[in-house]
Amino acid sequence: MMRNILALVLLTAAISATTFQSAHAFPLPKPGQKFGPQMLRRFSDEGYNFEGIAALSNCSGSLIRFENSLDTDKALILTNGHCYEGGMPAAGQFISHQPSLRRFNLFKANLDEAGSVQAEEVVYSTMTTTDITIYRLSSTYAAIKQRLGVRPLVLSSKHPSVSDKIEVISGYWQRGYTCSIEKFVNVLQEADWTMNDSMRYSRPGCETIGGTSGSPVVLAGTRTVIGINNTGNDNGEKCTMDNPCEIDEKGNVFYQQGLSYAQQTYQIYSCLNANREIDLSTPGCALPH
Repeated sequence: MMRNILALVLLTAAISATTFQSAHAFPLPKPGQKFGPQMLRRFSDEGYNFEGIAALSNCSGSLIRFENSLDTDKALILTNGHCYEGGMPAAGQFISHQPSLRRFNLFKANLDEAGSVQAEEVVYSTMTTTDITIYRLSSTYAAIKQRLGVRPLVLSSKHPSVSDKIEVISGYWQRGYTCSIEKFVNVLQEADWTMNDSMRYSRPGCETIGGTSGSPVVLAGTRTVIGINNTGNDNGEKCTMDNPCEIDEKGNVFYQQGLSYAQQTYQIYSCLNANREIDLSTPGCALPH
């Protein structure tokens, strides 16, 4: 999940390299390895809806709205906490209401590039109990729809279920994965970080790779986001960096090379105020604060 990488910026035909702190238990392409747009299209799967999927310089993401959002609200981008441009938040740390000028490339449904949008604020970021970063953009949903023809995905307020059919859609790699939720993990530990009620993917189907971090997990055949792809066990090690382990209610530890995971996102709703804004002072807010 979390390592220094030389991330390829896959947003233009001329691909450049920039050093970031990111991304997933699986390595990104090696420095100097070339992946042009034509080659990437060979890896993209047909049948996935890419409308609102975002590509970051080091991760994936998605344009999201809440179930009660208005078209006049400022739009939001969802990605992982470990994709935050300021570096990985420490265990127990959260970041809130920090200015940002980060840009994101959005796709249309058929994978054509729609254009870019720009953040004005990191609304919230953490790697404690979950792994999320939420950016507020400078544009409203209505303005993005008018300018780029792109609509957001909808963040679900409900806890998903085991065996739900899901799709993991990556803007970085311009491809999707299909599988189901195999189980919910009590505690997922990776080095100093712990995450609660994580989703483990079934296999085969969602063998996600580096750069897919931050990809939305959507209910198959819908535009409903129920989670966010974030890590997997790379080398078969126990609870180390890039090798998360599962800890059950009795303290038993399980780990296996190749298992991949996502974090649920419904708990974000517990922190919304009457203006549909993430407000950590909201009574019952479940996000670390």
